[in-house]
Amino acid sequence: MEHYILADGFKIPKVGFGTSGFKGLDGTRRIEMALNNGYRLIDSAYNYENEGAVGKAIRNSGIPRDQITVTSKLPGRHHEYDDALAAIEESVLRTGLNYLDLYLIHWPNPKEDKYVEAWQALVDAQKAGLVRSIGVSNFLPEYIERLEAETGVLPVINQVELHPYFNQAEQREFDTSKGIITQAWGPVGQKNETLDEKVITEIADKYGKTAAQVVLRWEIQLGVLPIPKSSHAGRQFENLNIFDFELSQDEMESINALTRAEGRNNDLDPEKHEEF
Repeated sequence: MEHYILADGFKIPKVGFGTSGFKGLDGTRRIEMALNNGYRLIDSAYNYENEGAVGKAIRNSGIPRDQITVTSKLPGRHHEYDDALAAIEESVLRTGLNYLDLYLIHWPNPKEDKYVEAWQALVDAQKAGLVRSIGVSNFLPEYIERLEAETGVLPVINQVELHPYFNQAEQREFDTSKGIITQAWGPVGQKNETLDEKVITEIADKYGKTAAQVVLRWEIQLGVLPIPKSSHAGRQFENLNIFDFELSQDEMESINALTRAEGRNNDLDPEKHEEF
């Protein structure tokens, strides 16, 4: 596994494992399987209702806690400062761990306009040792600039929808200018439709890789941190096996050319979408 170094100095794996929908004992088993297949970054959220399963999988795996990066996210209904602090504490308690490595605001919910208040709670939770690093998810540049202006603290991660149909070039450029690592949720597209694109399948054939491996490699070379999700052991392993080949500049540009102005899945625009 290769790593990124966050702006706060924390080292984080370049590929993570998404856990949305993995709940209960079956979800625990699939997350534990991912850990056994080599994943060391596990992405969860308060609203995934599986923080307990994540903690149980970590304990079952036998892998030392300090070798695993655990992420969770604050839901919109808890953006008020006191609620946010209590929710972060609850996330830590649900996992059964002593701290979380990375905590994000899940969505900005700009109509509610409480995300700065929520961010201050994350800043204070970090100072209290509840979380090691703090970031955001689905934040546009203007929201991040406001966080910096009003609190003096920038996120180290911005997790956004990013895949070949929506490559987020402007958002990535902004994040990089602020020293923020861009994470990709839905990194191959929510319905995996990008994997059927001829340009991607031809590159996959050339390197003897799967289409998903090509897409994930493309994201790594963009400087992005993808968090693919799979319930199958073989695909979990394949999604990590992307560090033994490199795409050419022409191949990178051919995948970049697939992006669309309206490429978001389900029109989840952070200016309009609200998550509670």
